[in-house]
Amino acid sequence: MELAGNSKSDSILVVDDEQRIIDLARMYLEQDGFRVTSANNGTAAKRMILTEKPNLVVLDLMLPGMDGLEVCRRVREESDVPIIMLTARNDDIDKIVGLELGADDYLTKPFNPRELVARIRAILRRADRGATREEAPAPINIGNLCVDAQRRRVEVAGASVELRMKEFDLLKTLAENKGVVFSRERLLEVVWGYDFAGETRTVDVHIAHLRHKLRGMDPTIDTIWGVGYKLDDRENA
Repeated sequence: MELAGNSKSDSILVVDDEQRIIDLARMYLEQDGFRVTSANNGTAAKRMILTEKPNLVVLDLMLPGMDGLEVCRRVREESDVPIIMLTARNDDIDKIVGLELGADDYLTKPFNPRELVARIRAILRRADRGATREEAPAPINIGNLCVDAQRRRVEVAGASVELRMKEFDLLKTLAENKGVVFSRERLLEVVWGYDFAGETRTVDVHIAHLRHKLRGMDPTIDTIWGVGYKLDDRENA
């Protein structure tokens, strides 16, 4: 049965050197209507990502040869495919580095396979909504920033800026609500679409990416210490 927010054409590449993890993920994903392929090392994973073009990748960090972080780094040079990273450690550093290299999400082993499916569906639903929006919303213009939701395009002072999916969604949320202070928890709920179990550093990492990529932007993304973030509304200052 095809579920809402999931297409029969959606393919998931599961990359792990433990066959039992691949088999577990495959069982739950196929039950949910996804097509599943797999790889057990980083070199094969990179090749499959770039040639087979899956809709989403579940990528283990600890792989023989080329590890998951290196795979993510190399893939991000050529592809924007959503990536969920798996890590066997609770260390924040693994999660932060993975997000900085371009991962969209992560899970710590051992994980609940139902949660993995839920996170995959949430990411793909959000991507689908961005690609198939029926009404054409007007571009948002604030200072020298232009956010075009229909084309998923961002410009600063007339120059195009390339953003990844979550970076764009985060900026659009702030731009649509200029001057409104969002807590990190609220941004996780709105942008990621599910409870991120308190991992608010995900928001901080993506905000840092936006600030780096949008250098020269006026307005600015302001930090409200102890609360969260807002897009500075200079028009009403």
